Amino acid sequence: MHILIKNKLLIYDNYKVKCAIGKRGIGIKKNEGDLITPKGTYKIEGIFYRPDKIQNLRTKIRKKPIYKNMGWCDDPKSKKYNQLIKLPFRFNCEKLYRADGIYDIILVLDFNTNPIKKNRGSAIFIHIAKNNYSPTKGCVAIKRSDLKKLVKRINERTFVKIA
Repeated sequence: MHILIKNKLLIYDNYKVKCAIGKRGIGIKKNEGDLITPKGTYKIEGIFYRPDKIQNLRTKIRKKPIYKNMGWCDDPKSKKYNQLIKLPFRFNCEKLYRADGIYDIILVLDFNTNPIKKNRGSAIFIHIAKNNYSPTKGCVAIKRSDLKKLVKRINERTFVKIA
């Protein structure tokens, strides 16, 4: 199964769902913080979820619970750039355990992972959209119920094409 993201739509199987993308649209990601959702084809490396908010998450992909001490390094000065980290952390990072609920389920895409290039961009996820589908910092975001349906259908051979 392939997932296509195009024109603020996420398309899988026979479903088309509205999605939020980076504030500056889809394009060639040049550096960290450029607010661009990177064009390309990616594998889903894993799923993170909040077990206190999401029960019975069924998926064929490796999933890991999110705890309060988890983050994702987005600081090019760190050796842990674009990787899962433990808090507290002395470099800039995104906290995965958030009050706003947008990271209750996260699909981690393999953007800039092999090899990791400093300042190329980090933490490109598919996560839960805010109620108004406001733009992201470069991720793709869909409604909670749509993301729960999506994780049931995907597997380790699923690719995400951002066009």
